[in-house]
Parts: sequence; C-alpha cells; structure tokens
Amino acid sequence: MTLKKALVVRGGWEGHQPVEATELFLPFLRSNGYAVRVEESTDVYADAAEMAGTDLIVQCITMSEITREQLAGLSSAVVAGTGLTGWHGGIADSFRASSDYLHLVGGQFATHPGREPCERRGGPEDNFLPHTITVTEAGREHPVTAGIEDFDLHTEQYWVLHDDLIDVLATTTHPTRPWEPWHRPVTSPAVWTRRWGAGRIVVTTPGHSLDVLENPHVRTIIERGMLWATRTASAS
Repeated sequence: MTLKKALVVRGGWEGHQPVEATELFLPFLRSNGYAVRVEESTDVYADAAEMAGTDLIVQCITMSEITREQLAGLSSAVVAGTGLTGWHGGIADSFRASSDYLHLVGGQFATHPGREPCERRGGPEDNFLPHTITVTEAGREHPVTAGIEDFDLHTEQYWVLHDDLIDVLATTTHPTRPWEPWHRPVTSPAVWTRRWGAGRIVVTTPGHSLDVLENPHVRTIIERGMLWATRTASAS
C-alpha cells in the first residue's frame, strides 16, 4: 500500500505551543496511513520536489514571515492538489504581511475580544470568553462537521475577516458589550473550507491551547479536516 504523505510545518509564536499542539495529531495521521514529515520552518515550501509529492500540509505557524519563494511553493502545491489545513493562529494568523497568503486561505484573524477591562489581570485568560460554535446548515451535511452539534467553549473567540469564496461550516457570534465599540452582534466563521485550484483547504479557528485541541468536538473537526483536505485521486 502506498502511504499518503503529510507534511507538518510548525513554528512561529510559542504561545500557541506549535510543537506540543502538532504532536497531538501525529498518531492520528500515522494510524490513518500517512507517512509524516515534520519541519520546523517554512523553508520546505520552496522545495518544489518535496511539495509536489505532498498530499497534505498541516501548518501551525502563528505570525512569523514567509518569503516570496516559499509562498509561491506553497500556493503552487495547493493549486496542484495538495491539501492545506490547520487551526487557530497557526493558519488564520500566519504571515500577516503577506496579502497573497491571506488570499490563499480566505480569512484572517482580526482580534479576540476580551473580558471587561476591570476584570483583566494581564494574562492570556483576559481574552477567554464563553461562546458557542454553531454548525451551519452546510456544515450539517459536510464530511468535516456532519453529526456534530453546536458546542460551547471558554477560550479565545476569533473575530475573522474573510471573503465569500469560503464555505462556512460553523460560526461564532460576538455579542455587543458595553465596553466594546461595535453596535450590533457580529458573526464570524469558525470553521471553513476553500477550494483553490485542485486543492482543498480547511481552517478551524478554535485551538488556542492544548485543552481546546483536546475538546472532542474540536479534535474531531480538525482530524476530519485533515482527511478531507488530503489530495484526492482527481488531483493526482
């Protein structure tokens, strides 16, 4: 049996624990027939031969920078059929200075609203809010989210800027609060897919910390996203 090839690319801001977070999913990939290669930088994206043979990219790089050559390699691979997936800042808050990267993934982290200012103590918990992940009608039929009911989290709630070429599988709504400047609730995509050339992209915005990634709903969505994004026979 020929193994599928998964490339895990991790790094960037350490607050999202890129090593520990990606290690959670390596056993799943291997048990599902993937040969896994792990890289600690985006240099591999510029390796055309390596990228051409990759069926799935799992990216976990928050912020950081990407060169023109690396981005061209990543984009070309996806257009040719390589799948791309990730969670939270590792895919939705990567390479802020690259408009072409933002165009590729279709959505970009803008903010995560916080607690009332008088309750903030200077730690990451200042941005942890209770919120609901709501599965859309499309999501109820999609292989990545089918059978998953709406669920609640207490963690960062991403506010995402996006275009309408994405297929939204789940959303989350930011309510109005007396200390915030917006005047009506704002609904952001929380899970989406995107077709780009022959490639498939899946973005899951929950995943700030290991406990969130271990939430059974979040973990199921991420793992199904890996399988769905993987290069299909028609893209080979």
